[in-house]
Amino acid sequence: MTAVHTSDQHSATAPRRTLPARALQFYALTKPRVVQLIVFCAFIGMVMAVPGVPSLALWWRMAVASFGIWCVSAAAAAFNCIIEQTMDARMRRTAWRPTARGELSNRQTLAFAAGLNLLGCAVLYVFINPLTMWLTLATFVGYAIIYTVVLKPLTPQNIVIGGASGAMPPVLGWAAMAGQVGPEAWIMCLIIFLWTPPHFWALALYRADDYRKSGLPMLPVTHGNQFTRLQVFLYTWVLFAACLMPFVYGMSSWIYLTAAIGLSLGFCWYGFRLWRSYSDQLARKTFRFSIFHLSALFAALLVDHYVF
Repeated sequence: MTAVHTSDQHSATAPRRTLPARALQFYALTKPRVVQLIVFCAFIGMVMAVPGVPSLALWWRMAVASFGIWCVSAAAAAFNCIIEQTMDARMRRTAWRPTARGELSNRQTLAFAAGLNLLGCAVLYVFINPLTMWLTLATFVGYAIIYTVVLKPLTPQNIVIGGASGAMPPVLGWAAMAGQVGPEAWIMCLIIFLWTPPHFWALALYRADDYRKSGLPMLPVTHGNQFTRLQVFLYTWVLFAACLMPFVYGMSSWIYLTAAIGLSLGFCWYGFRLWRSYSDQLARKTFRFSIFHLSALFAALLVDHYVF
C-alpha cells in the first residue's frame, strides 16, 4: 500500500521554502495547461460574440473577462486538489501535486482557492456583468462539487455527465461580451461536451492501473479496455457530426468546414485504430491528438470569423 502523508504532518517537518518555490507550488495547484485551454475556449466565445474586429475597449473587456474566468477556473482546480489529494498520491500522473506530496496544507490550499474564486467573481460582477459571474460560479460548483465530490467516485459515466461544466467556457465568453447566451455559444458548448469523453477515456486507457489503485470507477476499470475503446471510436463520430454544426447553422464558412472535416476525420481514424489494435503508445497519441483537435478546431473558427 502506498503511504499517504497528510499535509499538516509534512508541513511541520518540511524545510522552509523560498518564495519563488512556494509560488510555483501554488501555481501548480491551478493545473495551468487545463486552465489555459479553458480560457482559450472562453476567448473564442468572446470573439465570436462580437461582429467584425473588436475595438480597443472591447479587447480590454475580453482581457478582463479572461482574467476573471481564469481566476475562478484556477480556484476550481485548486479545490479539486484538496478533495483528491489521497487519490492523487496513489497515481503516478498526479503524485507530484503539492497537495499529494504534502507540500501545501489543506488550509493553505483552501485559502488560495477561496481567494482566487472571490477575486474572479468580483472582477466578473463589477467589470463584466452579473450573468457571466453567475454562469462562471455555477461552472465552479459543477466541476468542484458535483463532478469531483459526487459523480467521479460514483459512476463510470462521471466524465460524460461532468463534462457539461467543462464545456461551458464558450458560453461564459459569449455572455461576457453579449450579456446573453445565443445558440452559437451552445453549439460550441456541445462540441466540447462531446469531445470530452473520447479525450479523457484515451487517457484513462493507458492509465487504467492508476485509476484501479485510486478506486475511481473509470470506464476502463469497470467495463474493460475493449468496451472503452469502442466508446472512444463511437464518440469520435458523434463529435464529427457536432463539429459540422457551426457551418450548418451559418456561423462559419468553408474555411472552418474544411478544418473541421480534416480534424474530425483524423480523430475518427485514431479512434478506429485504437479500437482495432490497442497499445498504450497509440492511446497516448490519441489523447495528444484530441488536444490538438480541439485547439485547432476553435482556432479555425476564429480565423473563419475574421476572414468572413
